[in-house]
Amino acid sequence: MSKIWNAAEYDLSRRRLIPCFDLFYATAADLAARTVRDIPSPVVLDIGAGTGLMSEFVMQRVGVASLYLLDESSEMTAKALIRLEQFKPTLFIQSMTEPLPAVQFDAVVSSVAIHHLTDDETRKLYERIFHALAPGGVFVNAEQVLGETEWEENLYDEMHIGGARALGSDEDEIRGARERMSYDRSATLSEQVTWLKEIGFEKAGMFFQWGRFAVFAGWK
Repeated sequence: MSKIWNAAEYDLSRRRLIPCFDLFYATAADLAARTVRDIPSPVVLDIGAGTGLMSEFVMQRVGVASLYLLDESSEMTAKALIRLEQFKPTLFIQSMTEPLPAVQFDAVVSSVAIHHLTDDETRKLYERIFHALAPGGVFVNAEQVLGETEWEENLYDEMHIGGARALGSDEDEIRGARERMSYDRSATLSEQVTWLKEIGFEKAGMFFQWGRFAVFAGWK
């Protein structure tokens, strides 16, 4: 994804192309913040951090935390470092399929990034996240999910594209989005919640959904 996106246009485009943007991101950030609110100096990892949009939502709610960003794009994360300068984040330029930093995290978050992995790669990443979390820690994923049926997937697509057009996406932007989505390897929401439970996450479930955009989480 980061190789296709233009970082300079990313933030504005994402707001148009995710019609439920504010509630989608805020729900995920709130779950992370609720989990770490009683920890004096929590440690937070943002996987597929991009330009730091999700991290900004989280840090606005947490205030003080050790923030780690992981992404394979130095162009994207250059924007994230500027956006999050006051929080002095630690940056890791690497693929999501590589071992995670050898740090114990209180919260791991991700937003519209992991669906670029295969199902097997995704499940292995969820396992690595589980092992990287401190007891009581949370993994929150604000993600693009696949419909359970062809009918549901078509409905998600109509909602998504119609919502983006209503927010000002032109045909060039929508064409670009469809091209990027042709590389996606999304899994269904129910599959991913099941994976979390099988790995050992407790209280795993869905906490927000608007069409293909869902927030799901699990606690260790």
